[in-house]
Amino acid sequence: MARRPEGSSGTIARGGGVALGEAVFRSLCEALQAGSYRAGDRLREEEVARRLKVSRTPVREALGRLAARGFVAPAGGRGLIVRNLDISEVLELYAMREIMEGAAARLAAEHASPPEIDALRDIEQAFVEANDAAEMARLNRGFHETICRAARNRYLDNASRELQDWIALLGPTTFTVTGRPRTSHGEHQAIIAAIAARDGDKAEQLARAHIREALRCRLKLLQKQ
Repeated sequence: MARRPEGSSGTIARGGGVALGEAVFRSLCEALQAGSYRAGDRLREEEVARRLKVSRTPVREALGRLAARGFVAPAGGRGLIVRNLDISEVLELYAMREIMEGAAARLAAEHASPPEIDALRDIEQAFVEANDAAEMARLNRGFHETICRAARNRYLDNASRELQDWIALLGPTTFTVTGRPRTSHGEHQAIIAAIAARDGDKAEQLARAHIREALRCRLKLLQKQ
């Protein structure tokens, strides 16, 4: 049974020019990122439709899109199951993430506005003050999304968003690893400083090293499973 985010109504907001099938798809992707659905959870059309208060047709469309992207797979009966990535997929995912985060940091060093750099500092301050791993993970996503937007490259931004959906399938955040919040904070600070100094080479180098350290922590978590 999938978990629902605490305090969420679980309904789809109408309007805004977004087709209902697209709205359901986005809602399910957001639920993956929030940890409401995790690897091994079963998704059934009727349950999702009931929770989101929509008909089964847009849910079927959204689940089909998730299956086409490889996020879910047939469950051997009714419904679909959220996939669990194997170790080779995890390594491939982080290899691509390292390349993309490095490119985003380099481009952000060229294009980020002063308000965007201030926003990165504000997010990092909130990260330091956060008192649980889930909140740290949410702020960390905001940190990397802000860098990607500052890169001023729509294709990189779109690819990064899809990558975040895949990362959501990995389960517990790496901020549950002892010492990772502290080291991540130091890495974030160094990346911000390089972007503010307009040093693209250093920003890319630091961002790539940051992702390699995140992978090291991810592998620690996987070894415990």
